Order: sequence, then structure tokens, then C-alpha cells
Amino acid sequence: MEQTVEKKAMIFDIQRFSVHDGPGIRTIIFFKGCPLNCTWCCNPESQNYNKQLMLVRDNCIDCRRCETVCPYDAISFNPTIEIDRNKCVNCGACSEVCFSEALTMVGRKMTISELIEELKKDAVHYRKSNGGITLSGGEALAQPEAAKELLKASQEQGWHTAIESTGYATEKVLRSILPHLDLFLLDIKHINSIKHRKYVGKSNELILKSAKIIAEYPGTELAIRVPVVPGFNDHPEEIAEIALIAKELRATKLYLLPYHPYGANKYGNLGRQYQNVDTPIPTQHQIEVLKELVENLGVACQIGG
Repeated sequence: MEQTVEKKAMIFDIQRFSVHDGPGIRTIIFFKGCPLNCTWCCNPESQNYNKQLMLVRDNCIDCRRCETVCPYDAISFNPTIEIDRNKCVNCGACSEVCFSEALTMVGRKMTISELIEELKKDAVHYRKSNGGITLSGGEALAQPEAAKELLKASQEQGWHTAIESTGYATEKVLRSILPHLDLFLLDIKHINSIKHRKYVGKSNELILKSAKIIAEYPGTELAIRVPVVPGFNDHPEEIAEIALIAKELRATKLYLLPYHPYGANKYGNLGRQYQNVDTPIPTQHQIEVLKELVENLGVACQIGG
């Protein structure tokens, strides 16, 4: 008899006791890999689908164990630690001997059973707060089979299920996921496809198509999330266009998420360059004006969350 191989998900973080991304107390499971490439992404380690080596130079104690064990001669000290990303294959040998956590591997494969056992540790909080689990990323829909099985298993536990997603997925993937979702938190970043492609790396046609499919699916609540990024989509006309789409889709709420550069240092840790160094943080007044605009168009709105 042929044995069924259990699905595995590539995960880069599990965040407990969250009060965002859905009702009640939640656990957020961050899937690794994303088809988009937002220039402001605060989790650049989420974009690549594979394990990655992250270097935090300030943690290095100059013991040089990593240099000794690296089989590809990718680590040197000149005078501080340097990684030749052209040589590094992310094997993780260096991180295994780095006791100061200057070198860590981001990403690990977990079976659905392993994930459910982790989530069970917080089940009492879900019950008491009417909370549950939220898939995030990266993009969980880029690992559709694992995402579906995790949502299905979570439903069987009686937990509220949600996903925070770009919506960049085929109709087939969406329709396989929706029966197992209570809440879909959909990112809509811009209505103009040309500008969307310039800043996000892909056009928005598939995302807007996904929005309609989700909105028409009975039993799954739809909410819209908008990262407000100066220079990209912070003009009132741009937010108004998204709000009108949200109204047409009968979304229960539109969340305005002000841009912040908190993840900028991670780019250097991954050997990359942050592109939004000159992007200003929106003022509270600016976001309040946009919130009022959305509400005047007849859409419930919240800043943050």
C-alpha cells in the first residue's frame, strides 16, 4: 500500500499573542516566498522561497568559528565578518557553530502535524478570546497545498481561520482555500496597473480578479488592507479609488497601514540594498485625512491592524 507523504510548509516565523490580523488573540504563521517584490517590504526574508543566511554584524564576537567550517570559503574577516554572497549556498554550516546568533538561517520546513502541535499550545487563548490562526508571509497562497491543509486542520480544531494575502493566485488556488477560511485580509496596493508593476514587480489584474472571487464566496469575510506609501499611493485620489473598489466588493473594513522603515536593516543583513531610503513616514494628520475620506465614501476604516 502506497504511503501518503505529509505536506510541508516553508515557514520563516511564528508569532504568538497577536491582537491584529483577525479577531481575538491569534498566532500568525509566516510562509516564506512571495511572487511580488514590494520595494518597501518590511520582511525581505519573506520574499525568497528558500532558506537564507542572515548576518547581524553587531552580534558577532569575532570567534571565527564560521570562517573555519565554511566549505565554500564564503566567509572572511576584513577586519569584521563579511559574506561573499556569490560563494554562499546557504548550507547553514556557519550558523550551527555561531553561538552569538550573528549568523542565523531563515526558513524551515514544517509538516502540517508539527504546525498544529505548535498552535495547540495557544488553543486556550483562542477559545477565551474568540481568536485563532492567521496565515501570512511572504505569500501563503504560493504554497497552496500546505496552506489549504493547515487551514483545514485548524478548522477541525475549531479555530477561527484567516489569511493576510496579496491575492496573487489563480482562481483554482483561491477556490481550494476559501472553504477553509473565515476571514480574508486582502492587500490592494494600487488600482493603476502600470504603477503597481513599477513598485510591486507585477501588474494588479490577477489581484483584482481574486478580490471579486473572494467577495462572491459565501461564508468568508473580506477586508481590504492598504499599505500607505508616500510617492506610491498616498494621494487622496489613489486611496479613494481603492475605497470605491472595497465598497463595490462589500468589504467589511478597509485598513490603512502607514509606511514605516522598521525592516530596512534586514536588507543589509541579507546582503541586499533597501530601495526606499528616501521615503518619508506619513504624518498622523495625513493618515487621518485619508481615513476620513474613506469613511465619507461609505466604507468602514481603521488605521493600523
